[in-house]
Amino acid sequence: MQNKNNPHSFHIPVMGLAFTIDSPIKIAKYGISSVISIVDDILIEKMNEYYSTKFEIPFKAISTKVDDYRAKRITSYLNTVDTIVKHKFEALKKSFEEKSSEFEKYMDMLPDFSELKQNFVETVHNNTIKEDVSSWIQNNLKPGSIDVNIMTKLDKPNYSKNELLPSEFNDAHAALRGFANSNLESSVVLSAGMNPRLYSYFEKFNDFYPDVNGFQKKKIILKVSDFRSALIQGKFLAKKGLWVSEYRIESGLNCGGHAFASDGYLMGPILEEFKNHKDDLISDVHNILVGALENKGKHIPNAPLELKITAQGGVGTSEEHEFLLDNYSIDSVGWGSPFLLVPEASTVDKQTIEALKAAKEKDLYLSNISPLGVPFNSLRGNTNEILKNERIANNDAGSSCPKKFLSSNTEFTEKVICTASKKFQTIKLNELKAENLTSSEYSEKANKITEKACLCVGLSNAALIDYNIEKKGEKQGVAICPGPNMAYFSKELSLKEMVAHIYGKINVVDTNNRPHMFIKELSMYVDYFSNKVDEFKDSLTVKNEKYLTTFKHNLNDGIEYYQHLFSEFDSNKETLLNQLETLKNELFNVQIPVLVKV
Repeated sequence: MQNKNNPHSFHIPVMGLAFTIDSPIKIAKYGISSVISIVDDILIEKMNEYYSTKFEIPFKAISTKVDDYRAKRITSYLNTVDTIVKHKFEALKKSFEEKSSEFEKYMDMLPDFSELKQNFVETVHNNTIKEDVSSWIQNNLKPGSIDVNIMTKLDKPNYSKNELLPSEFNDAHAALRGFANSNLESSVVLSAGMNPRLYSYFEKFNDFYPDVNGFQKKKIILKVSDFRSALIQGKFLAKKGLWVSEYRIESGLNCGGHAFASDGYLMGPILEEFKNHKDDLISDVHNILVGALENKGKHIPNAPLELKITAQGGVGTSEEHEFLLDNYSIDSVGWGSPFLLVPEASTVDKQTIEALKAAKEKDLYLSNISPLGVPFNSLRGNTNEILKNERIANNDAGSSCPKKFLSSNTEFTEKVICTASKKFQTIKLNELKAENLTSSEYSEKANKITEKACLCVGLSNAALIDYNIEKKGEKQGVAICPGPNMAYFSKELSLKEMVAHIYGKINVVDTNNRPHMFIKELSMYVDYFSNKVDEFKDSLTVKNEKYLTTFKHNLNDGIEYYQHLFSEFDSNKETLLNQLETLKNELFNVQIPVLVKV
C-alpha cells in the first residue's frame, strides 16, 4: 500500500544526535523523509555555522548569554535546513532535461509501483511540449519531510545565575518552541513516553491547530509501542485540541538507540491491533478533538484529519518491507540502522563506519551504559567505550559532563547531575570504598557505576569529526547505537543501492542466516524475559511476580499469533514455524519463581 502523498514508502527515523542531524539536507530533495534530533543545541549551533558557510547563507552566532538561546539556536538551524532543502529541490526540478541529473536520480529511486513514477512516464509520453512536462514536475514532485525528534523525558530544568527558570525553559520545552517558531511545514516526533506538562505546552502554538482548510503547518507524531498507549496519549492531546497525525510503532527491543521494552507485547500482534481498530481510534479521538476545538473557539474540521500508521524496528529485506505495507496497511516503514552505512544519507565518521561494517551479532548488544537507566543498543569496541575504559583504568572514571542533557539524578545534589559524570561517579565510588567489600564484590558494584557513558558527547561527535569541526574538552570518541539488524549489513552503500534494496531490485544482505524481523524480536524478548527472571529470583515481590506472569502470557499470545500468521506464508514457512517452536520451548523452560507467602 503506497501512500499517495508520499513519493516513497519508507522513511529514515532519528538516529543518535549526529547521525541524522543533516539527513534532510542530503536526501529530502529525493522525496525521502528523515528526522533530526533537536536535543543538542550545541551541536546544532555548530552545524548551522558549517552549513551557512557552505551555502553562503548569512549566519549570526547565538551566544549562551542570549535569552532563550536554546530555542533560538534550534529555530535558526531548522530555518537554514529548510532554505537549503528548498534550494536543492528547485535545482533538482530544473535539471530534468539533463542526462544523469538529480531529477533522473529522483525518478530512478522511486519504486516501480509508484503512481508518481507511472504518471510521469505517461506525462512525457503524452506531451511533446517541454513546458507541459515542466508544469507537471512543479505540481507533482515533492521533497521529503524535514521532521524533528524530541525525547520527552529529556526535559531538564534550567537556571539563570542559580535561579530556576520557568518550565517553558526546560530542555524539551525549549526544543519544542524552537521547532514551533521555525518556518518548517513538518512534524515533531515525540518519543520515550508521555510528558503531560510538555504535551500541554503544545497548546501555545497555533501551527499545530488545523486552519479552515484542515491544513496543519506543524503536526504531531507519537512513537508508541502498543495500541493502549497510543489511545491514552491521543485522547490526552485531543482534549487540548491537538490531533496526532501519525502513530509510529517501534519494536520495543529490535531497534536502535534506547530500547523501551514492552510487557512482552510483540510487533506483529501490535500491528494487527492497530489495523483492526484504526477506525475506532480515529472516531474516538476525533470526537474529543471537536469538543476541545469548540471550547477554544478554533476551526472545527468537517471530517477527521488524516491519520497515518507507520512501523519501524528491525526491518531488513524488501519482503519484510512489502509485508508490513500489504498485511498491516502501513503508510510507511522506517529503515534506520542500515542507513548508517550510507554516507549520502547519514553522518558517521570513517572509523565508526569501518566498525559497523565488521560488526557481527555478538558485537551488537543491549547495554546499561545510558545515564537514563534505560537499556541502550550498543556496538562493542566503539571509540567512546575505548576512551571511557582508559579513564577507568587510570582511576579517572566519569565524564567532565560538558553538555548535561541526560542529567536527571538528585541523589547527592539539589540540581540534577548525570550518572555518567565524574562528579557522580567519584561520590559513588568513594561510598563503595567505605563499605569494606571483598575485591570481587567491589569490582562488580564499581562496574555498574562506571559503565554509564557520556552519550551527549559520544552521540554527537561523529558530525564534528566527519566535517572537521573543532571540538573542545576531553576526548570522548564516538558512541553509536545501531539495532541488532546492523549485523546483516556489512558494506558501505550508495543511496541508490540502499533504496534499490528496500524495493527489492537488488539484495545487499550477504548472509542467508538473517532471521525474520519477527523471529529476531521474539528471541530478544525471550532472552530479556529470562534475564528479568534471574534478576528478580532472589528479591521477588508481588508486583514483580505479576509483571513476569503478564510478560510470559503476552509472549505466549504472540507466539500463537505468529503460528497462525506463518502457516499462511508461501515461502520459508517451515523454517519460520520450526524457529518459532524452538523459541516457544525456550520460553516454556524459563520458570517464574514462586513467591513464598509468610
